[in-house]
Amino acid sequence: MVKLSVVVPFHNVQTYASDTLRSLRANAREDFEFLLVDDCSTDGTTELLARAEQEIPGARLLRHPRNKGLATARNTGLDAARGAYLTFLDGDDWLSPGFYARLVADLDALDCDFLRVDHVQVTGRKRSVRRVPVGRRDEVLSPRDVILPSDRSTAVDYPYAWAGIYRRRLLDRGLLHFTDGLRTAEDRPWIWRLHREAESFAVTGEPGIFYRRGVATSLTQIGDVRQLDFLRAFDQVIEETSADPEADLLLPKAVRTYCAVISHHLGNSERFEPRVARELRIRSAAALRRLPQDVLAETLAAMGEDRAGPLRRLKRRRPVLGAPTADPAVDPATPVHQETSTA
Repeated sequence: MVKLSVVVPFHNVQTYASDTLRSLRANAREDFEFLLVDDCSTDGTTELLARAEQEIPGARLLRHPRNKGLATARNTGLDAARGAYLTFLDGDDWLSPGFYARLVADLDALDCDFLRVDHVQVTGRKRSVRRVPVGRRDEVLSPRDVILPSDRSTAVDYPYAWAGIYRRRLLDRGLLHFTDGLRTAEDRPWIWRLHREAESFAVTGEPGIFYRRGVATSLTQIGDVRQLDFLRAFDQVIEETSADPEADLLLPKAVRTYCAVISHHLGNSERFEPRVARELRIRSAAALRRLPQDVLAETLAAMGEDRAGPLRRLKRRRPVLGAPTADPAVDPATPVHQETSTA
């Protein structure tokens, strides 16, 4: 019987994949499987994965004939997974030896739906621990109870799917799959749904995941139209949260987070291609007009004027008739490694 399935998408990460694969080998166990999803790599990643399938106990290689993106690649792995527990890793990150055995032992001991864990962020030679924004550790909690408050960083602002381990019953309930085709911020609807609908979770201090930031081929480093998928992701968060029985309680948090992310991207719009920066402003203005206006007004009143002011002005902009909804110069299917947006 497979105890743990680890879903690991790869796309054009030849420079880093060897570190990832070595760390999987150092975590291998006879009842673990590693689902290596090659999302149509065009560099030497495919050859590395073919060799890893032969050399790493429990490794299984799955291939996409065309690039489909991180969300869909994770879903491919989930559909093939046989484990009682499931987790994720990105193809340019790595683990400390024995990390997964410790996670499995923790989930066995706490007997909850899922665990969330701290991680180590690696930017060049700099390393820093990033902690789950939940104060109570090694204690079973209600996932819904840590969505709020609206004005502080909470569990739904720590969206990394790989920073945890999940019981198969969540997969069977449809809570672990991602929205197909999302090319950035794919973890955002996922983490919100998980915390709204799962029954129990816990946080453990196991910073054994090393998350590599600033990779040149990561989508977070590329200023094309694919970055704007964060708008689709948060539209989904708003739509699904609006249908929740406690929508009145939860929507202010969802709206505030959406506004904060829009503000972040507007403040960094110089990194976008000019036409994409224009598209960002058009789509963001439309998104603000789609939000529940009473909740938006309260949200902006509670935000600092340095962020709220530009959002109010953007919302008042008159819609541009015939404005494009995508950059025609960019093919959305263009292969690219897709690092989770943390904006």
